[in-house]
Amino acid sequence: MTSARKVNRSVPNLEGLGRVRDTLLYDGRDRLGMTDTIGLLLAAGAGRRMGMPKALIKGGDGIPWVVGAARTLVAGGCTETVVVIGAAADEVRPLLEAEPVTIVEADDWDEGMASSLRAGLGAIAGRGADSAIIHLVDLPDVGPEVVRRLATLSVPEVLARASYGHGPGHPVLIGREHWQAIADDSTGDSGASAYLAQHTVVAVDCADLATGLDIDT
Repeated sequence: MTSARKVNRSVPNLEGLGRVRDTLLYDGRDRLGMTDTIGLLLAAGAGRRMGMPKALIKGGDGIPWVVGAARTLVAGGCTETVVVIGAAADEVRPLLEAEPVTIVEADDWDEGMASSLRAGLGAIAGRGADSAIIHLVDLPDVGPEVVRRLATLSVPEVLARASYGHGPGHPVLIGREHWQAIADDSTGDSGASAYLAQHTVVAVDCADLATGLDIDT
């Protein structure tokens, strides 16, 4: 890692950054003002390896994962939270009726995560937000503190994601300037992975806040 320096305008006012290959590292301790960030929760999958849609699974507290993840985005300070549903939509939708969220149904959800991401990005395309935080439903130990830390980097040009010390993590912060390109580029279950791999992404250290491990078995 090179010596610490200030990065370009796409990351606002950050010190202590170093470059490892094409990824910028940020220790996440700075506290900048919250900007206009939309929370986008992808909760449309069938959860075939789990035997049921992950959105419907209940945590130890009895709260369905889709509700807990949506509340994480709301409590994290997102100006709006959009939840993309698909599998078992008729069962998932009622769980969210009392939550302050916008529900979007991805008709082609069974084509993979990319279809849910496209549906979500399409739903917010006309919003004036600086960025969107993309969150997944199967990360029950990721809390509002992670969302708030990522959101401090919110500008229209940003690409950033949580890091927990075991590779690229979620949530992912995507600036408005990338929304259309990612929607056009996403295919299958890869979501935005291919696009992010071709661009510089800020890795935000959140290992002190969560494990960031998805529950898939």
